[in-house]
Amino acid sequence: MAFDPETINELPETVPVFPLEGVLLLPRGQLPLNIFEPRYLQMFDDALANGRLLGMVQPAIDDEGGEHLQKVGCLGRISSFSETDDGRMIVSLTGVARFAVAEELNVLTPYRQLRADYRPYDSDLIADVGSLDVNREGVLDVLKRYLEANNMSADWPAIESSNNEALVNSLCIISPYGAQEKQAMLEAATLAERAEILIALTEMVLAQLGQSGGANDNAVQ
Repeated sequence: MAFDPETINELPETVPVFPLEGVLLLPRGQLPLNIFEPRYLQMFDDALANGRLLGMVQPAIDDEGGEHLQKVGCLGRISSFSETDDGRMIVSLTGVARFAVAEELNVLTPYRQLRADYRPYDSDLIADVGSLDVNREGVLDVLKRYLEANNMSADWPAIESSNNEALVNSLCIISPYGAQEKQAMLEAATLAERAEILIALTEMVLAQLGQSGGANDNAVQ
């Protein structure tokens, strides 16, 4: 059954957390995950029994070396899963809405949980907000040049038929950029701003590739 909440009041305040560095989930985006740690296998089992919802939040290291959570994450829903013979779980998460981390909770579960505040991101529940402001031509231009510079191929008919939200968010999710860059994409105020971050980061990489002449042989599906 599809999960299509109309207001943030339909979203859970208490959210189990999967803290993964360099991993980005965005509203209506798809994120594949390979789950093997026992505590996270339990978390996904619990989520499957309780609405299929959990939060993706990047860890953050403070000045004293302590591990906390970034201030913004994204709620995801388990849209598909399968279990492997060796005990792993292969999961696909679909992004629902971003949230501010109000506080991390003291819990007895082996995995972390937090209290989520969706109010700053209530428009995430509406598809394609701000899509008309996206510099689509700029996104496609840097994508094409990046692929050419790395001897990579892509399914251009699928790319060109994607709407702006799906195009920008999917490229951000699969982009090779670091944790800070992924967090900036997540926290972007608008879809157009997220697209500009993606363009700027890719332009920087292209400049470096031009200087080094490096190339890889891969394919983007």
